[in-house]
Amino acid sequence: MFDARLIELFHRYSLKGTFHLNSGTLGDEGYIRAQAVPELYRGMEVAGHSVTHAYLDRIPRHLAMREIWEDKRNLERITGRTVRGFSYPFGEFGEEAAECLKRAGLEYSRTVRPTYQFGWPHDFLRWDPTCHHNQVSDELVGHFLNPPDYEKTLLFYIWGHSFEFEREQTWKHFEEICEKLSGHADVWYATNIEIKEYIAAVRNLVLSADSDMLYNPSAQTVVVENRGNIVEAEPGKTIRIP
Repeated sequence: MFDARLIELFHRYSLKGTFHLNSGTLGDEGYIRAQAVPELYRGMEVAGHSVTHAYLDRIPRHLAMREIWEDKRNLERITGRTVRGFSYPFGEFGEEAAECLKRAGLEYSRTVRPTYQFGWPHDFLRWDPTCHHNQVSDELVGHFLNPPDYEKTLLFYIWGHSFEFEREQTWKHFEEICEKLSGHADVWYATNIEIKEYIAAVRNLVLSADSDMLYNPSAQTVVVENRGNIVEAEPGKTIRIP
Protein backbone atom coordinates (compact mmCIF):
# COMPACT_ATOMS: atom_id res chain seq x y z
CA MET A 1 0.00 0.00 0.00
CA PHE A 2 2.18 2.80 -1.34
CA ASP A 3 -0.52 5.48 -1.44
CA ALA A 4 0.19 6.19 2.24
CA ARG A 5 3.81 7.06 1.51
CA LEU A 6 2.82 9.23 -1.45
CA ILE A 7 0.19 11.08 0.59
CA GLU A 8 2.74 11.74 3.33
CA LEU A 9 4.96 13.26 0.64
CA PHE A 10 2.10 15.44 -0.60
CA HIS A 11 1.36 16.66 2.92
CA ARG A 12 5.04 17.43 3.52
CA TYR A 13 5.17 19.71 0.48
CA SER A 14 1.59 21.05 0.74
CA LEU A 15 0.51 19.41 -2.51
CA LYS A 16 -2.78 17.77 -3.40
CA GLY A 17 -3.72 14.67 -5.34
CA THR A 18 -6.65 12.71 -6.70
CA PHE A 19 -6.62 8.98 -6.03
CA HIS A 20 -8.60 6.64 -8.28
CA LEU A 21 -9.65 3.49 -6.44
CA ASN A 22 -11.03 0.11 -7.45
CA SER A 23 -13.54 -0.57 -4.69
CA GLY A 24 -13.53 -4.30 -5.44
CA THR A 25 -9.87 -4.69 -4.46
CA LEU A 26 -10.06 -2.89 -1.10
CA GLY A 27 -8.97 -5.29 1.61
CA ASP A 28 -7.17 -7.63 -0.77
CA GLU A 29 -3.52 -8.45 -0.11
CA GLY A 30 -1.42 -5.35 -0.71
CA TYR A 31 -4.44 -3.03 -0.72
CA ILE A 32 -5.83 -0.78 1.96
CA ARG A 33 -8.89 -1.87 3.95
CA ALA A 34 -12.10 0.00 3.23
CA GLN A 35 -12.33 1.16 6.86
CA ALA A 36 -8.99 2.98 6.54
CA VAL A 37 -9.87 4.90 3.37
CA PRO A 38 -11.53 8.01 4.91
CA GLU A 39 -8.59 8.83 7.17
CA LEU A 40 -5.82 7.98 4.71
CA TYR A 41 -7.22 10.13 1.90
CA ARG A 42 -8.23 13.05 4.09
CA GLY A 43 -7.47 16.28 2.22
CA MET A 44 -7.23 14.42 -1.08
CA GLU A 45 -9.88 13.52 -3.64
CA VAL A 46 -11.14 9.96 -4.02
CA ALA A 47 -12.37 9.13 -7.53
CA GLY A 48 -13.55 6.02 -9.33
CA HIS A 49 -11.60 3.53 -11.42
CA SER A 50 -14.22 0.74 -11.83
CA VAL A 51 -14.93 -2.05 -9.34
CA THR A 52 -12.50 -4.62 -10.77
CA HIS A 53 -10.26 -2.56 -13.10
CA ALA A 54 -12.14 -3.89 -16.10
CA TYR A 55 -11.59 -3.13 -19.78
CA LEU A 56 -14.78 -1.09 -20.13
CA ASP A 57 -14.94 -1.24 -23.92
CA ARG A 58 -14.38 -5.00 -24.04
CA ILE A 59 -17.36 -6.01 -21.93
CA PRO A 60 -21.12 -5.64 -22.55
CA ARG A 61 -22.42 -2.15 -21.96
CA HIS A 62 -24.59 -3.14 -18.99
CA LEU A 63 -21.55 -4.67 -17.27
CA ALA A 64 -19.48 -1.56 -17.95
CA MET A 65 -22.27 0.53 -16.46
CA ARG A 66 -22.31 -1.72 -13.40
CA GLU A 67 -18.52 -1.44 -12.99
CA ILE A 68 -18.77 2.35 -13.03
CA TRP A 69 -21.95 2.80 -11.00
CA GLU A 70 -21.14 0.27 -8.28
CA ASP A 71 -17.64 1.68 -7.87
CA LYS A 72 -19.07 5.17 -7.38
CA ARG A 73 -21.69 3.83 -4.97
CA ASN A 74 -19.19 1.79 -2.94
CA LEU A 75 -16.66 4.61 -2.64
CA GLU A 76 -19.33 7.11 -1.60
CA ARG A 77 -20.53 4.78 1.15
CA ILE A 78 -16.96 4.22 2.34
CA THR A 79 -15.81 7.86 2.28
CA GLY A 80 -19.03 9.69 3.07
CA ARG A 81 -18.25 11.99 0.13
CA THR A 82 -19.72 12.26 -3.35
CA VAL A 83 -17.52 10.69 -6.03
CA ARG A 84 -17.59 12.84 -9.14
CA GLY A 85 -14.51 11.80 -11.12
CA PHE A 86 -12.99 8.74 -12.76
CA SER A 87 -9.99 7.46 -14.68
CA TYR A 88 -10.14 4.83 -17.40
CA PRO A 89 -8.71 1.41 -16.43
CA PHE A 90 -5.67 0.65 -18.59
CA GLY A 91 -6.21 4.08 -20.13
CA GLU A 92 -8.56 2.45 -22.64
CA PHE A 93 -11.86 4.04 -23.55
CA GLY A 94 -14.26 4.77 -26.36
CA GLU A 95 -17.56 6.51 -26.94
CA GLU A 96 -19.57 3.90 -25.03
CA ALA A 97 -17.40 4.12 -21.90
CA ALA A 98 -17.58 7.91 -21.92
CA GLU A 99 -21.35 7.75 -22.35
CA CYS A 100 -21.65 5.32 -19.42
CA LEU A 101 -19.71 7.72 -17.22
CA LYS A 102 -21.96 10.59 -18.21
CA ARG A 103 -25.09 8.56 -17.45
CA ALA A 104 -23.65 7.60 -14.05
CA GLY A 105 -23.22 11.27 -13.16
CA LEU A 106 -19.42 11.34 -13.37
CA GLU A 107 -18.14 14.78 -14.35
CA TYR A 108 -14.66 13.98 -15.63
CA SER A 109 -12.36 11.11 -16.52
CA ARG A 110 -8.60 11.18 -16.92
CA THR A 111 -6.89 9.44 -19.84
CA VAL A 112 -3.22 8.39 -20.11
CA ARG A 113 -2.49 10.36 -23.28
CA PRO A 114 0.28 12.88 -22.48
CA THR A 115 0.11 16.32 -24.06
CA TYR A 116 3.43 17.64 -22.67
CA GLN A 117 1.59 20.95 -22.52
CA PHE A 118 -0.31 22.98 -19.92
CA GLY A 119 -3.65 23.66 -21.58
CA TRP A 120 -7.10 23.24 -20.09
CA PRO A 121 -9.14 20.18 -21.11
CA HIS A 122 -11.66 20.70 -23.90
CA ASP A 123 -13.64 17.62 -22.89
CA PHE A 124 -13.62 16.64 -19.21
CA LEU A 125 -14.66 13.06 -19.99
CA ARG A 126 -11.47 12.76 -22.07
CA TRP A 127 -9.09 14.73 -19.88
CA ASP A 128 -5.54 14.29 -21.18
CA PRO A 129 -2.79 14.91 -18.59
CA THR A 130 0.44 16.82 -19.13
CA CYS A 131 2.54 13.68 -18.58
CA HIS A 132 3.25 10.59 -16.47
CA HIS A 133 5.49 11.16 -13.44
CA ASN A 134 8.34 9.33 -15.21
CA GLN A 135 8.11 11.92 -18.00
CA VAL A 136 8.46 15.02 -15.83
CA SER A 137 11.55 16.91 -16.99
CA ASP A 138 13.39 19.97 -15.72
CA GLU A 139 12.28 21.66 -18.92
CA LEU A 140 8.59 21.04 -18.18
CA VAL A 141 8.94 22.20 -14.57
CA GLY A 142 10.87 25.28 -15.63
CA HIS A 143 8.33 26.20 -18.30
CA PHE A 144 5.45 25.82 -15.85
CA LEU A 145 7.07 27.92 -13.13
CA ASN A 146 8.43 30.58 -15.51
CA PRO A 147 6.11 30.70 -18.53
CA PRO A 148 6.42 33.27 -21.31
CA ASP A 149 4.24 36.38 -20.90
CA TYR A 150 1.74 35.25 -23.52
CA GLU A 151 0.87 32.07 -21.61
CA LYS A 152 -1.68 32.41 -18.79
CA THR A 153 -3.24 30.05 -16.21
CA LEU A 154 -1.17 26.98 -17.02
CA LEU A 155 -2.34 23.58 -15.78
CA PHE A 156 0.38 21.03 -14.91
CA TYR A 157 -1.28 17.63 -14.58
CA ILE A 158 0.96 14.71 -13.55
CA TRP A 159 -0.48 11.19 -13.36
CA GLY A 160 0.87 7.81 -12.33
CA HIS A 161 0.69 4.98 -9.79
CA SER A 162 2.23 4.96 -6.33
CA PHE A 163 3.41 1.34 -6.71
CA GLU A 164 5.61 2.44 -9.62
CA PHE A 165 7.79 4.49 -7.29
CA GLU A 166 8.54 1.38 -5.26
CA ARG A 167 8.95 -0.91 -8.27
CA GLU A 168 11.30 1.48 -10.05
CA GLN A 169 12.89 2.96 -6.91
CA THR A 170 12.09 6.52 -7.99
CA TRP A 171 10.80 7.88 -4.67
CA LYS A 172 13.76 10.21 -4.26
CA HIS A 173 13.43 11.56 -7.80
CA PHE A 174 9.72 12.26 -7.36
CA GLU A 175 10.32 13.96 -4.02
CA GLU A 176 12.75 16.29 -5.78
CA ILE A 177 9.98 17.11 -8.26
CA CYS A 178 7.54 17.79 -5.41
CA GLU A 179 10.08 20.07 -3.74
CA LYS A 180 10.62 22.06 -6.95
CA LEU A 181 6.89 22.52 -7.51
CA SER A 182 5.90 23.35 -3.92
CA GLY A 183 5.76 26.64 -2.08
CA HIS A 184 5.05 29.00 -4.99
CA ALA A 185 2.63 31.78 -4.06
CA ASP A 186 1.34 32.09 -7.62
CA VAL A 187 0.54 28.38 -7.97
CA TRP A 188 -2.81 26.89 -6.94
CA TYR A 189 -2.47 23.30 -5.74
CA ALA A 190 -5.75 21.52 -6.36
CA THR A 191 -7.47 18.18 -6.90
CA ASN A 192 -9.08 17.19 -10.19
CA ILE A 193 -12.60 18.11 -9.11
CA GLU A 194 -11.48 21.49 -7.77
CA ILE A 195 -9.86 22.25 -11.13
CA LYS A 196 -12.92 21.03 -13.01
CA GLU A 197 -15.23 23.21 -10.91
CA TYR A 198 -13.09 26.29 -11.42
CA ILE A 199 -12.76 25.88 -15.18
CA ALA A 200 -16.51 25.27 -15.46
CA ALA A 201 -17.13 28.47 -13.47
CA VAL A 202 -14.83 30.45 -15.79
CA ARG A 203 -16.58 29.10 -18.87
CA ASN A 204 -20.01 29.98 -17.46
CA LEU A 205 -19.22 33.66 -16.80
CA VAL A 206 -21.67 36.03 -18.50
CA LEU A 207 -20.18 39.12 -20.14
CA SER A 208 -22.22 42.22 -21.01
CA ALA A 209 -22.50 43.46 -24.61
CA ASP A 210 -20.13 46.36 -23.85
CA SER A 211 -17.71 44.04 -22.01
CA ASP A 212 -17.84 46.30 -18.96
CA MET A 213 -19.88 44.02 -16.67
CA LEU A 214 -19.42 40.40 -15.66
CA TYR A 215 -21.94 38.11 -13.99
CA ASN A 216 -20.80 34.99 -12.17
CA PRO A 217 -23.72 32.50 -11.91
CA SER A 218 -21.62 29.82 -10.19
CA ALA A 219 -20.91 29.13 -6.51
CA GLN A 220 -17.18 29.61 -7.16
CA THR A 221 -15.22 32.86 -6.87
CA VAL A 222 -13.42 33.52 -10.16
CA VAL A 223 -10.37 35.74 -10.61
CA VAL A 224 -10.43 37.89 -13.74
CA GLU A 225 -7.61 39.92 -15.31
CA ASN A 226 -8.32 42.73 -17.76
CA ARG A 227 -5.63 45.11 -19.00
CA GLY A 228 -3.46 44.34 -16.01
CA ASN A 229 -6.29 44.85 -13.52
CA ILE A 230 -7.17 41.83 -11.39
CA VAL A 231 -10.65 41.57 -9.87
CA GLU A 232 -12.62 38.84 -8.13
CA ALA A 233 -16.02 37.84 -9.43
CA GLU A 234 -17.85 36.54 -6.38
CA PRO A 235 -20.58 33.87 -6.61
CA GLY A 236 -23.91 35.20 -7.83
CA LYS A 237 -22.58 38.75 -8.23
CA THR A 238 -22.29 41.17 -11.14
CA ILE A 239 -19.11 43.25 -11.17
CA ARG A 240 -17.81 46.17 -13.18
CA ILE A 241 -14.70 45.43 -15.21
CA PRO A 242 -12.13 48.24 -14.97
